[in-house]
Amino acid sequence: MKLLFYSLALCLILGLTGCGGNELILISVEEYIAENNIEVQETASGLKYTIEEPGNDEMPTLEDEVTVKYKGFRTDDFVFDSSFNGATFPLNGVIAGWQEGMQLFGKGGKGVLYIPSGLAYGANPPSEDIPANADLIFEVELLNF
Repeated sequence: MKLLFYSLALCLILGLTGCGGNELILISVEEYIAENNIEVQETASGLKYTIEEPGNDEMPTLEDEVTVKYKGFRTDDFVFDSSFNGATFPLNGVIAGWQEGMQLFGKGGKGVLYIPSGLAYGANPPSEDIPANADLIFEVELLNF
């Protein structure tokens, strides 16, 4: 009984993440936004975003190929992907949160997308750096389309 008590106490001290395996516990984008006191806008789908620079009046459509600078990170601030020199891809070939979010920026626009897991990778993440059902955050700059 004492051993169980000490094990549970140790788990609490370690933040519950090291108990029973290597399970990573991440907060939601809603909690991240609240903890960091960020003012966001929200779409009907649940995508949350901020626009730091709106860019010009030209906005991409799903049929466009976009060139962006970006940094993708989890709600624990772990960066899992980035492209600071610019990456180009068809907008209709990325996650739903990007498809919707990038259409909110004009050419030259900058901001942040706070993407719930249902608009990200859901239960099928592309790498071990992104846990299943993780909410994701992307700092983005739309260079061209």
